[in-house]
Amino acid sequence: MLTLRPYQNAAIASIYEYYENKSGNCCIVIPTAGGKSLVMASFIEGVLKAWPDQRILIVTHVRELIAQNHAEMIGLWPEAPAGIYSAGLGKRDAQARILFAGIQSIHRRAAEIGHTDLVLIDEAHLIPGNSSTMYRRFLDALSAINLALKVIGLTATPFRTDSGMLHEGRSALFTDIAYEAPVRELIDQGYLSPLISKQPATWLDVSKVGTRAGDFIARDLAAAVDQDAITRAAVNEIIEHGRDRKSWLAFCSGVDHARHVAEEFHRRGISCRTIFGDTPKEERDAIIAAFKRGEIRALASMGVLTTGFNAPAIDLIALLRPTKSAGLYVQMVGRGTRLAPGKENCLVLDFAGNVRRHGPIDLVRPKRPGEGGGGDAPTKVCPECDTIIALSATECPDCGYEFPAREVKIAPTAAALPVLSPKAPQWLQVSGVSYSRHDKRGGRPSLKVTYSCGLTSYSEWVCIEHQGYARQKAADWWRKRAPGTKVPLSVDEAIEQASRLAIPSDISVRPSGRYFEISGYRFSPCPNSTPAFAPSATGNLAALAGSTQVSASPTNGGTQAASTSALAPARTSATGGQA
Repeated sequence: MLTLRPYQNAAIASIYEYYENKSGNCCIVIPTAGGKSLVMASFIEGVLKAWPDQRILIVTHVRELIAQNHAEMIGLWPEAPAGIYSAGLGKRDAQARILFAGIQSIHRRAAEIGHTDLVLIDEAHLIPGNSSTMYRRFLDALSAINLALKVIGLTATPFRTDSGMLHEGRSALFTDIAYEAPVRELIDQGYLSPLISKQPATWLDVSKVGTRAGDFIARDLAAAVDQDAITRAAVNEIIEHGRDRKSWLAFCSGVDHARHVAEEFHRRGISCRTIFGDTPKEERDAIIAAFKRGEIRALASMGVLTTGFNAPAIDLIALLRPTKSAGLYVQMVGRGTRLAPGKENCLVLDFAGNVRRHGPIDLVRPKRPGEGGGGDAPTKVCPECDTIIALSATECPDCGYEFPAREVKIAPTAAALPVLSPKAPQWLQVSGVSYSRHDKRGGRPSLKVTYSCGLTSYSEWVCIEHQGYARQKAADWWRKRAPGTKVPLSVDEAIEQASRLAIPSDISVRPSGRYFEISGYRFSPCPNSTPAFAPSATGNLAALAGSTQVSASPTNGGTQAASTSALAPARTSATGGQA
């Protein structure tokens, strides 16, 4: 029997809590390789066992994801009344109670699909922002059949290059982010493979390449990048760094560029194949199967293999495609986060400057349209192994090299950011906790929580009175400390009930510039573990509700005023005084 991880249980519980109070369309954010298929399958099983009359549609645009999601459903619940509607898979089970479908196959067939209560959209970030797309027209047609239709989006990247966050803007389909599982925490907890990045000597110059629709102009990008000397130099570095690595994936800037990269690998005695959007299905399947078996060492791709591609053994990713799309960057790097036997980590070689452009993948958030660009975050390179590390890191995560004291000057410019934010697992014993009200001018109040650790104190801000995702994270924080109790609705109520809260025995902190931020908690004894969610109420999806205990670590990053973060990072100076 499959067992859900704590964050997967928390994601499911967040959906029920969201619809207990709201009637919009929410998003669930789970990193690549974090198990979205299992979350969907478990949620669907819970809904239909509580409300057997419901009809659920799961839509995506990738054939592999349709089959993968259906297989996950049957693996969890063999008796599930599930079917598939996909021309690419040769199936049209239009009347199945649980229907996994491709949007290309059903977007004109709302009448044939008929009454639907709930639509789950996998890879929701691929829905265009305007209101006249096949997704929106199809959903509008379903809504005309059932005015109470609800839509839930699932994605690893809740934003688009041209319009910011999925739940922002006038034409946004989604109204809130109900839950987000932080990629940094999943890596630290052993659910995803660590990522490391080396400083390549070869760089792709895109300074003269223009921008259209939020990204580099494809034709100009290919012309700038596809240069024989550059390709030879980049492939030489990939081979050098990948000598002890088994499975390589190169993202290229054009079809010809990918072919030239593959040809250079062949000249160097490395097996490499290419895959493009028009590669025939049978040929593509055969190539991927051989790659997974280890018969092909490298794949060079253009425009595919960023969604629905599951090859856990990938331990080297070469970014040969510069992009201004934060989502595409995260999706490319995310191909290396799956766990596999014998795989310690995945090496990211960023020839394209994407890490510098967007930051560590666990901290990426897009700029809103019209926002100006900012400077590159300062970094340094390990002198022993060339790993790219944040300026605040004190130890190389790859080779263990310890950097000199922080007052030593570091070069102010650098070529790229680390592919993951710095991890400093420093645990401190908590001697006391205090709670107070924090009022921000022009914003909602928050609960300020201050931990005393010897002579030093660290603070965080819990957004009890915020809405949407911020409120959900505050609820997770409360349940961790007071399982089974009702989450207060106001800061004053939270302070009155603070005596109920379990106090962490230890907190972990890590450096963040001049300050430290709280990154984890330990409780002794630990609260009861999270049970799998099983709805017990009666009714329909218009009043989804449930009572669960959710165990989840608070999110780091952002500021107290940010609408998408329930906990602002602790901002305590290195000398111990609060900032």
